Amino acid sequence: MTSPHYSPEETTGPASAALGEQLAGIIERLPEDKLSLGELLDAFSDEGLLLLTILLTLVFLIPVSIPGVSTVFGAAILLVGVSRLIGRPLWLPTRLKDKALPADRLRPGLRAGMTWVRRLERISRPHRLRVLVDGRVPDAINNLAFILAALLLMAPFGFVPFSNTLPALALLLYAIGFIQRDGGAVLLGHLANIGTIIYFGILIGGGGVAAHELFQRLGG
Repeated sequence: MTSPHYSPEETTGPASAALGEQLAGIIERLPEDKLSLGELLDAFSDEGLLLLTILLTLVFLIPVSIPGVSTVFGAAILLVGVSRLIGRPLWLPTRLKDKALPADRLRPGLRAGMTWVRRLERISRPHRLRVLVDGRVPDAINNLAFILAALLLMAPFGFVPFSNTLPALALLLYAIGFIQRDGGAVLLGHLANIGTIIYFGILIGGGGVAAHELFQRLGG
């Protein structure tokens, strides 16, 4: 598997156009049976970690669940966010890097998720709303929001519709926004994060009410 070298600071039109093409090429070169997160990581340089993040979010943008993937991919994305926040190279535990992933089930999900990448590429604009992406303070806030989205992706609600889709969409928007230096995409990522928190709050609150009523009926 060749290693595409994509710099997050490249924000011109051609670089944006190459984003989907690079991802599509990597998906096509995935092994037929199984692969590991370490093998996926080897396909990217440290500068391409945001591109890797986009790849890892794709399987959550479709209504088909692949068991165990949200924890592995969520943890990897979380560590990408931490590495960006502290300015250090990405480190992954050996157990996480070597965990086998079902390539035969991942490939269709990744291909389907590419629809979202192409849609967002069309609406993303380099250097839009730069106040949201330029400077140390916005950078720290955005990386913390990125980490929050990864934690939300790992929340144990995988059986609930859209519970993975919303934080994955936030992460996709953040990654594209960081690559393009597009504050508009980052702002949409923040809104997706807020929407996820509200959605989870409704789920937890509704579950609590249902459990309370059940206990009352059983007690009566």
